Parts: sequence; C-alpha cells; structure tokens
Amino acid sequence: MNSLDHGSKNRLTGRSAALFPGTSLRDRLARAVCRAGVLPRKELFEAWEVARRVRRHARGGRVVDLAAGHGLLAWAMLVLDDTSPEALCVDVREPPSAAKLAAVLGEEWPRLRGRVRYVEARVEDVSLTAGDVVVSAHACGGLTDLVIDRAVAAGAVVAVLPCCQEQPLGELAGLDAWVAPGLAVDLERVARLRRAGYHVRAQTIPEDVTPKNRLLIARPIGG
Repeated sequence: MNSLDHGSKNRLTGRSAALFPGTSLRDRLARAVCRAGVLPRKELFEAWEVARRVRRHARGGRVVDLAAGHGLLAWAMLVLDDTSPEALCVDVREPPSAAKLAAVLGEEWPRLRGRVRYVEARVEDVSLTAGDVVVSAHACGGLTDLVIDRAVAAGAVVAVLPCCQEQPLGELAGLDAWVAPGLAVDLERVARLRRAGYHVRAQTIPEDVTPKNRLLIARPIGG
C-alpha cells in the first residue's frame, strides 16, 4: 500500500477494488467506494484520515458534516463508531455522488441504513446542539470559520480540515508577518477556539493525501 498514490485525482472504479485487498475497515470502505464509482482516490483517503483522527477524541454524538459534498466523511465517522445515533450531511446542493455512495455503503453496512441523512441547506440554517460532533473537510476559506462559529455557539465538538486560506481572515495579531498567511489564519483559529473555552488538538493528515492537511479538533473544556 505504500506505493499507492493516495492523492490521486483518478476516479475509483470497480477495477480499483484490487488495490484494497485487506480485511481492515479502511479497505472494506475503499472497496465499497470503488463499487460506487463516483469519487477520486484522494477523496477516499481524505475522509478516512480525518474520520479516524477525530474518532480518537470524539466518540458518539450526532455527526453533522457541514459543507458535506459527497458525504463520505459522515459515513466514515459512523463506520468507525457505531455508537453515534445518526449523521447529518449538509450542503446547499446534494451532488449525485452522495446518493450513489449512500446506496452502496448502505448495502455494505445495513445497520447504517436510514442513519445518514442528507439535507440541502446553508451552514447557517442548521440547528446544532452541544451533543453534536461537527466535522467539515475543505470548506473553502471563510466557510471554515462559519463552521467553527456555529459549533462554538452550540457548544459542540468541532473538527475542520481547512483550505483556501490565501488571504488572512479576522484579526491575525501580526502573525502573517512571521508565517505564511494560510498558517496565520489557522493559528488564529486555534487561538479563537481556546478563547471560547475549547481544548484544541492541532494535527495533520498525511501530506501525500493533500498538501492542505492541517486538522483542528476542538472540544469544550469539561465537555
């Protein structure tokens, strides 16, 4: 598996299933994604690497995948921890890939059928609670900040894999004079979460999956 290009944008198809011959949950999920035939390899590994890191620190809870796109992250979260009652995928438009993935993953994990729902809505229009685990992978630019703000307002656990931080956002306290603007944005996000009473874990997923690989996992202190 070490020679496999994890960041490839080539679409996974039924023929790609031979790349994942193992019995692990990752390979089982990968083969199901191959059967769906709708996602590039990169999207599989992004979802898996984010989900498994988040689940080390946040078990149970309703999973809410904001700016969900195809929704694979939400499914991976439930595959890794069946104690979550449900997962909600939220985006302004449900892409055709989401329904195709749901059909195949529901066949592979029948117990999850009906527990992953897709809702077409804006991030700001979704009701969140303190018991939720809010996740978002590559919500572009300021959308990541909106995800963080909504989660903090609800007192929910939040995990984001930011992207597209070309321009500094918010008050960077001069950090952009020391580090690249994108990193300055993420450092300020960490500081903002800590000021809000959150314990923050700054992690990365493998760079060979995506160069935009900084992962923030935050939960309310005492929560």
